[in-house]
Amino acid sequence: MNIIERGKAFLQSLQALATRTAWDWKQCPACGSRLTIKNGSYTRRPWTFKGRLRVRVQRHLCHSCAKSYAEQSALLVRGSWYAREVHRAAVDHWQHLGTSLRRTAEVLRSWLGHQERWHLWRPLDDETSERCYLAASTVHRWLDTAGQNAKASVAGQLTGIGQTQVVGTDGLWAKLKGKAQRVVLLVVDSVNGLIYPPLVAKDEESAGSWQRLFARAQQAGLDLDALRGVTSDGAQGLLAYLRCGLAWVQQQRCVWHLWRNLGAELARAASKAAEGLLEEAAEQARKQVRAELTALMHQVIDAKSYEQAEAALATLLGHPLGATIGKLLNAQLDRVLVHLLAYYRGQQRVTPEWYWRDFRLRLSRGRNHRSDQRLERAALVWAIYHNFEPAQWRSERKRHYRYPGQSALEVAGAPPGKISYLDALGV
Repeated sequence: MNIIERGKAFLQSLQALATRTAWDWKQCPACGSRLTIKNGSYTRRPWTFKGRLRVRVQRHLCHSCAKSYAEQSALLVRGSWYAREVHRAAVDHWQHLGTSLRRTAEVLRSWLGHQERWHLWRPLDDETSERCYLAASTVHRWLDTAGQNAKASVAGQLTGIGQTQVVGTDGLWAKLKGKAQRVVLLVVDSVNGLIYPPLVAKDEESAGSWQRLFARAQQAGLDLDALRGVTSDGAQGLLAYLRCGLAWVQQQRCVWHLWRNLGAELARAASKAAEGLLEEAAEQARKQVRAELTALMHQVIDAKSYEQAEAALATLLGHPLGATIGKLLNAQLDRVLVHLLAYYRGQQRVTPEWYWRDFRLRLSRGRNHRSDQRLERAALVWAIYHNFEPAQWRSERKRHYRYPGQSALEVAGAPPGKISYLDALGV
């Protein structure tokens, strides 16, 4: 059962629960007998968006199995002081808006109890007699429960969705309790943007970390035998795993990381050109050499064919100050130009670095989670959220969306329809 089917089953269970009649509740859920009688009731007082309500819950006693049971409501969560709508709003507020746990709790309790910030919005309202005490720790517990559901849904999560052949990988370091550092590893479909379940590891330079990541992706539905290419930075652990475990997969070197790594050599070459010159002349020499070398590097990295890249590389090696940069590029040339081959069509030239922008907004680099397990569960929730959430329609000044208004699942050919990520998480 993939993630859309799970969400559909959960939503159908809520709808079935909401449409149950008094006659339906006469049937014992334990043995199926209808030899039942009413057995008293109790009152619940859940917080909802309409304030705190009084809800009478009817109990029944079964004569056949001598067990008692209570009627359930799709609007209530068993054992919670807050209605299901509050649980869902808290998870969505933190995940979608990217605020802290404390601010999420503050806004929700202001709305529920008409207190605190409510009086900033409606200054003429009177104080209410009953206050809501929703705390950040409660919101954190709800999020962690959603993370546990996300982890339980890893097996088969994306089965039958998309036909992944080229992927991108990347990692982001997070700080936890006691100054411990962990890295969140990610595998993304380069064509449709589907995120496979992430993994938290101690080190990205270990082949074992990447092996566990791809094993989890395979468990979620990634066909490793059909995989052709991987876009990544120069992480040695990933390269070691590809050589041993995925020998048929070709690495596309991330050009963004490559430019960043070559920046130091470019600065050294520019400084060398300015040696022995005065201020204005030195600055002019630095600018000129930097412009010349940058143009030659662009011709190599952004070449439309291997022939153009080889010709540009020869020119770069012949430049008085370009020999070192040329040698570094020559060592990476085959991996930089993998995307030009027809067999690797769709391979991205850049790792999924931009995904971390949304990730950082919500996870505060791990400070809110304090442990490896909670960080990983939060990352799993974020991945499911991303797969369901449509990209915005408009384009920003520096950012354009390949599929505006569509979610990754929709691009992959499995539109979720009315199923939301909250349904998939069972919130």
